[in-house]
Amino acid sequence: MIINHNLNALNAHRNMGGVTTQQGKAMEKLSSGLRINRAGDDAAGLAISEKMRAQIRGLNQASRNAQDGISMIQTAEGALSETQAISQRMRELAIQSANGTYTDEDRKLINQEFGQLKKEIDRIASDTEFNGSKVLNGEKSGKDIQFERGTITAKNGTQAAQLDQTKVAEMMTGTELASLNSLGEGKFHLRLTRNNDDVTIELIDESKFNGEKKYVVDSYSLKGITSNGNGNSVTTVTLAGAEFKFGKLKTNMKDANITEFNVELNNTVQAEEDGVKLQVGANQEQMIGVSIQNMRSRELGLGGIEVGTVEDAQEAITRVDEAISRISSQRADLGATQNRLEHTIASTDNTAENLQAAESRIRDVDMAKEMMNLTKLNVLQQASQAMLSQANQAPQQVMSILR
Repeated sequence: MIINHNLNALNAHRNMGGVTTQQGKAMEKLSSGLRINRAGDDAAGLAISEKMRAQIRGLNQASRNAQDGISMIQTAEGALSETQAISQRMRELAIQSANGTYTDEDRKLINQEFGQLKKEIDRIASDTEFNGSKVLNGEKSGKDIQFERGTITAKNGTQAAQLDQTKVAEMMTGTELASLNSLGEGKFHLRLTRNNDDVTIELIDESKFNGEKKYVVDSYSLKGITSNGNGNSVTTVTLAGAEFKFGKLKTNMKDANITEFNVELNNTVQAEEDGVKLQVGANQEQMIGVSIQNMRSRELGLGGIEVGTVEDAQEAITRVDEAISRISSQRADLGATQNRLEHTIASTDNTAENLQAAESRIRDVDMAKEMMNLTKLNVLQQASQAMLSQANQAPQQVMSILR
């Protein structure tokens, strides 16, 4: 019998330490509900689980993204439903004005309501927003509209006048292209007409939306360019929301004996893509595109129309029909996209649920099985303590031999 090394006690202590460690892990699993709490528990399982978690969280966010897309579409479609109701009322007024039983005074009153309804269409297009961004003014159309200056001509009375390119540059100095892009797609005509010291500035639309029929979009009058400071300074004029800057009107028009100055403005679509891209998947480039066209009265083909005469009312009927068709087409496109997004959400949620179940099988603990394991470890712990106690008593028996 030896006393320097109690091998039985050391063995019992080692086993008891191992059981204690396993008890701690079992209790950690039971308290967290997870089979894998650290990489050491299952390195490969942890790596697979983390990839699945990233996919699941991405899919959940994608589902919320799609729901936000539906909300934006519903906002736009709701506004368009009112625009369409206004268009239907405008058609009624056009048909009413075209009737021969009404007088010119009656048609004038009808035309007042017609004009107010057209302004309301523009207000809806400019004011309808979702999350701070406008949805019906062309910002969501996906069209990259760029300004191109066309032909510049001038007249002296009825005769064409020669233009100095330096003077042309001075006339249009300071006008920013980005401001002209805000006019929208199409062809415009800027006309400056001088009558003695007064200058009338007109912006004329002749784009495809109105069958290239010319009409004055907006105008502005400058009085006394030789006396009120407008003559040789930079004059800023806002027409249809676009800011124009003209330099040295006195020098370049009155002193040069120019009575009319004309500039063609061409806003062309350089590129077109989806106006809004919705990230509806958990990975790169998993997107659905939505485009919402400009829904102003001009883009609907209602620019310049009136119902003040029988002839105008007859033309207005056709133009309003085209506007209703354009609105219906946009609403149908939005409705189709909304239905698609609803199916996308259902599919995404189903995929996320299945991945969650797969990740759970890898990472979550079987509570019943782990309770059985903990019970076993508790018994082993008690047995180890009892054996350690007995092993520690063995060396003391040497004292009985020494007596």
